[in-house]
Amino acid sequence: MATAPAANLPLFYKDLVPLSSVDHANFHARSLDKAEFLINQHAVPLTSDEFVSASRFYPIVFSAGDNPVPLALMGLNEGVNTFVDDEGKLINPVYVPAYVRRYPFLLAKLRPDTDELSLCFDPTSGAVGEFEEGDALFAGTEPTDPTKAVLEFCKNFEEAGQRTGVMMDELKKADLLMDGEVSIQPEGSDKPFIYRGFQMVDENKLRELRGDVLRKMMQNGMLGLIFAHLFSLQLMREVFAEQVKAGKVPLISEAPLV
Repeated sequence: MATAPAANLPLFYKDLVPLSSVDHANFHARSLDKAEFLINQHAVPLTSDEFVSASRFYPIVFSAGDNPVPLALMGLNEGVNTFVDDEGKLINPVYVPAYVRRYPFLLAKLRPDTDELSLCFDPTSGAVGEFEEGDALFAGTEPTDPTKAVLEFCKNFEEAGQRTGVMMDELKKADLLMDGEVSIQPEGSDKPFIYRGFQMVDENKLRELRGDVLRKMMQNGMLGLIFAHLFSLQLMREVFAEQVKAGKVPLISEAPLV
């Protein structure tokens, strides 16, 4: 169910171009009233900073594999998103993950010999270009306030990503992650739908943690994030119910979740 987004380009991005005051002097950024890139996306990366807010709306799981990342589930099956309509518009007001709000911008390392990050954007998004509407990205050679705000948001996202990495390292160090499985028995069906392919925190191992480890997790706020993850898993049945309502449930009884 959960595979970490891993490709030449990050999830959602079809192309990346460094933002330049020379090449993009007349470019504007406009807000989009729909997110078509979300229509067939059932899992979105999440930072640990967002666990509490996201847990009110989405099941939070961890991707499978040796380098798991947190994911907000917008659907339980590949290609199914129960939170947007067929045009990519949010069906109901919900918390929107920062990964989605960041698009089409992101900080990227342009050269392998340096750690310096540059602000880039996806030119295929339809949100950035030589339009008349929207916020100007440059005033002369200087970035405008909206551009500075985008840069700050992307910097904060990177920092949140680093904190998320620390949390994941701690979870693995404490051996708290286990393979997840959820079985959902729809009304009128003689077979349950079984979802696998993701990871979750093992509650039994959590109860058996040494006092010093548990104390450290309580003091650094990690314990609260773990509980937010565990509580959010109850929402899987609600997401499944939305899939049933939309007629988007597969015919097979076993399905990968992420």
